[in-house]
Amino acid sequence: MKKIEKAIAYEPTFEEDVRKGLTVYPKYLLSKYIYDQKGDKLFQQIMDMPEYYLTRSEFEILRKNTQAISEIFNGKDGFDLIELGAGDGKKTKLLLRYLNQENINFSYLPIDISPSVLQELVTSLKEELPTVEVKAQRGTYFKTLQKLSNYNSRKKVIIVLGSNIGNLHHKDAIDFLKNIRYAMEQEDILFMGFDQKKSPQKILDAYSDSEGITEAFNKNLLIRINSELDANFKTDSFLHWETYDPESGTAKSFLVSKLNQKVKIKALNLEVQFHAWETIHTEISQKYDDKVVNWLAREAGLQVETSFTDKEKYYKNYIFKIDY
Repeated sequence: MKKIEKAIAYEPTFEEDVRKGLTVYPKYLLSKYIYDQKGDKLFQQIMDMPEYYLTRSEFEILRKNTQAISEIFNGKDGFDLIELGAGDGKKTKLLLRYLNQENINFSYLPIDISPSVLQELVTSLKEELPTVEVKAQRGTYFKTLQKLSNYNSRKKVIIVLGSNIGNLHHKDAIDFLKNIRYAMEQEDILFMGFDQKKSPQKILDAYSDSEGITEAFNKNLLIRINSELDANFKTDSFLHWETYDPESGTAKSFLVSKLNQKVKIKALNLEVQFHAWETIHTEISQKYDDKVVNWLAREAGLQVETSFTDKEKYYKNYIFKIDY
């Protein structure tokens, strides 16, 4: 078996990441910081957009395969269902309802970086599924993954929905998968969604909606820096721009400065110069095929057991186990 070393990750602060991202060339900001209370609401609107097929495709997969997926999840002593990046839990509730209805022994551990969205999820579960054992935890992926190995009294099912792995470059995705692999025991499984390669126009439309919701979502990064770091970004002076490379399968989001301008960030004692048409890279959304997913799994010490897809084959949810 290929020896897999745990990927050790240091997690900087918001201030450190903003300073680093805006003092290099080309400039960038990390997409995880979009998700404050306003960003959460905007993303919920994005998921309802007609152009944004991802949510509907994964919802279809879970709805049509609830029983089969639940049977794979279940263990002889039940299992702990651990969701990284739980969000509003809309899709996960399909599984939770079925598991609860079938009296399957499980607990649900939703984990999210956003306290507001996590609280909304916990509140809704108390109303809709009061008998389900819920142990919510606020935290980032890296901090959470360090704790996952503590859940070793019975089978762990780690789920990552919404193609969240697509926000990572391949190297970082392998590190992420390695950290999950390191926390897994022999019977544990990983259930993860991957958006598939498809028509380039279909992908561009999903991230460049006509109503400008995705633009507002990306610009929320600048609004958050203004609010929390006492900056003076003028969002109207930046253009939202999306690209997609069908060869690499990488969609990228940018904020493009429309003019020469200077931005002061008082909390960092920093002044940032932007030239006209200079970019800030804000997000990637990686698209995959089976070949790439199997390669990522091998590099991380995992193997694909099976997968589920929607009728259009836009999206896939893969089951991974440890590769011995």
